[in-house]
Amino acid sequence: MPLIMACMHRSPGRKETRSRTWLARLSLLLAALAIVIVVVVAGLKGIAVLAAGLVGAVVSVTAAYFFLSRRGMLRWLSFGLFVLAPIAVLVVFAFTGLLLAAALSLLAWLLASVTARLALAGDAADWRMPEHPAQPPAARPFLIMNPRSGGGKVGRFDLKRKAEDLGAEVFLMDGDEPVDVAAVARDAVARGADLLGVAGGDGTQALVAGIAAQHGLPFVVITAGTRNHFALDLGLDRDDPSACLAALSDGVELRVDLGEIGGQTFVNNASFGAYAEVVESPAYRDDKLGTTLDLLPDLLQGNRGARFTARADGTELDGPQAVLVANNPYGSGDIAGLGRRFRLDRGVLGVIGVSVGSARQAAELLRGRRSTGVVVLTTKRVEISTDAPEIPVGIDGESVTLPAPVVCTIHPGVLRVWVPRDRPGVPQPKPEVNWARLRRLSMGSRQGG
Repeated sequence: MPLIMACMHRSPGRKETRSRTWLARLSLLLAALAIVIVVVVAGLKGIAVLAAGLVGAVVSVTAAYFFLSRRGMLRWLSFGLFVLAPIAVLVVFAFTGLLLAAALSLLAWLLASVTARLALAGDAADWRMPEHPAQPPAARPFLIMNPRSGGGKVGRFDLKRKAEDLGAEVFLMDGDEPVDVAAVARDAVARGADLLGVAGGDGTQALVAGIAAQHGLPFVVITAGTRNHFALDLGLDRDDPSACLAALSDGVELRVDLGEIGGQTFVNNASFGAYAEVVESPAYRDDKLGTTLDLLPDLLQGNRGARFTARADGTELDGPQAVLVANNPYGSGDIAGLGRRFRLDRGVLGVIGVSVGSARQAAELLRGRRSTGVVVLTTKRVEISTDAPEIPVGIDGESVTLPAPVVCTIHPGVLRVWVPRDRPGVPQPKPEVNWARLRRLSMGSRQGG
């Protein structure tokens, strides 16, 4: 009987491994088919047209770089070239009678990529944070709500009334004067609050999260901000902020890391260089696109802002145009901190340094983290120094100026986040397509590596 039970427990694992093996084989077959369509069906003419397509892609990326890094007539000529290059490639395909072959080849590549990612997908335990009981229940929860955040979500979803119906005390930031939310949170703790929460942007979330972590209290995130990046990585419902209140009555606890920079906590990231310079501009809030386009040429060409250096674990990044320091690393293809983190409990900072000095390096950014202009590492401490006495920093999307040098560190598992038991959750991450690993997996290797 024990042997039979052991076999039953191992059976699903073997089935899953066999499925991944066959998915890997199918992916390799589809990739080969994509090449055959071009080479065999289209012949030598197809190879020449394929080369034209690759040239068109390079021209588009190069034009995009000049559009971002130049002003005046050259910027708009580059934009025109960026738009016309792919159209020209499609016209070449159509006139040579290879449009259908190109479409079929592209479809085969897309299917090969899908099956490859399915084959290389990791186990849920690798990307899903462990859940703990949310005990004991909070007797005196205290929530801070910003009615202006997210275009007025607090009022639109009637969050104050719903929270009070669940027994929470609510502080509404409805005055004209700035509110010291950290002081409000500390006062609530002094009066006996045993849970803190925020309905507002990520910057406010980070300030109150630091107070909750300092006192060992549970923390609740309510998705009433604009982008809600922290909530996204916690798997919360960003469409209905009121659903987050279920954490007070039927929640589970996640043990989450917090980043720290200059004595201030951050839940998402701290950014330096190009991005921080853009956020620092007074015009940024009213015209994000226009301000970014106006400042990028000087930033990419090194004509604006102080030169800085980042040091972490013996690695030195000298003069990068942008550095992103994240509370846990972002997904493998994200070099801008605009995607998501699938774990917030790895106990490390994710550091990304970007240096673009030529059109070639701009084109290489399509390779993401494999680009020669991108340095990616994980560390527990990173120091940013500069030749100026102060350095602008974007902390969770808010612009501040800190005295140099600036040190970023990570505090593992210090934040007890309560989330609803029933929530959208975090989707399985898409693994990077590694054809060498895929080939090994197709031959029956369990790990493909």
